[in-house]
Amino acid sequence: MATTTAPPPKTNRIGLQVLDYRGGKTTLCAGCGHNAISERIIDAMYEMGVQPERVAKLSGIGCSSKAPAYFMNRSHSFNSVHGRMPSVATGALLANRSLIGLGVSGDGDTASIGMGQFVHLMRRNLPLIYIIEDNGVYGLTKGQFSATADIGSKLKTGVVNQLPPVDTCALAISLGATFVGRSFSGDKKQLLSMLKAAIAHRGTVMLDVISPCVTFNDHEGSTKSYKYMIDHEEPLQEISFVPSFEEIDVEYDAGTTIEVTMHDGSHLRLRKLEEDYDPTDRVRALTRLHQSHEKEEMLTGILYLNTQAPTFTDMLNLVDEPLATLPESVVRPGREVLEQAMEELR
Repeated sequence: MATTTAPPPKTNRIGLQVLDYRGGKTTLCAGCGHNAISERIIDAMYEMGVQPERVAKLSGIGCSSKAPAYFMNRSHSFNSVHGRMPSVATGALLANRSLIGLGVSGDGDTASIGMGQFVHLMRRNLPLIYIIEDNGVYGLTKGQFSATADIGSKLKTGVVNQLPPVDTCALAISLGATFVGRSFSGDKKQLLSMLKAAIAHRGTVMLDVISPCVTFNDHEGSTKSYKYMIDHEEPLQEISFVPSFEEIDVEYDAGTTIEVTMHDGSHLRLRKLEEDYDPTDRVRALTRLHQSHEKEEMLTGILYLNTQAPTFTDMLNLVDEPLATLPESVVRPGREVLEQAMEELR
């Protein structure tokens, strides 16, 4: 009897299967947008051939901050105090600049208790991918409005929000983040391309991902629901990403596409859907965001991109080696250095 041999499992460029990028079984509500984001992170890391052990996953407190348990269980992971993930991330990435930092936060963890830390993270341009899983409510405390809830949005209880929202994208652009975008957890293609580009970027990446809460904020009257996003999403561009290890063979008509070379040699292609939009223009990015609020649009895509700004680690002239591996002779000042310092203080 003839026997057939099962085909070998599919692997990526470093020989790993997609299973090597998965995590534990989710405990979030069925249909939660956060789970879709976790799946796209798995896809992006697998397709980019990232070594899982090089990734440091960091989070704070909230539904979103549980998400790192559901992807890349071979990576380093730290669940920090509510709103304090940026300071933990800063310490980890300064101590070991070879790590790829991935911070997952929520609209409450970021825009309320963690706002002060978020502000200083954005202005430093630390090499970190910072994802906000944005559903407009506090899911762990039964669905109260968060600081990103839009004016006029309505809770399931009928309460209407009367306070203006914090636009984390506008804030990040103003403060100095060098890669700022907004996406929708239900837009697999756009979010995957943006995550791949984020992995290739050196500097602070801030992605605000609208991620509907199916339990507390997916009803009529919500501006963070699946239906609202489908009806009001306004993409800025079509995004395609060509990693440095793949042959570049895609062509677009001249004048319709902006192509950006990333730090690792990858190419980000932004095919214009709007004639005059240039994501490297900070003022234009902020203007377009304000215009979208007035039109009640939910603008998605890459809003701002700067591949030339120095990172925080560059400014500090840190060595390439993890600080914990350096010998005492290097990290401990000698007696003459201490005496000189004391003399300067006399």
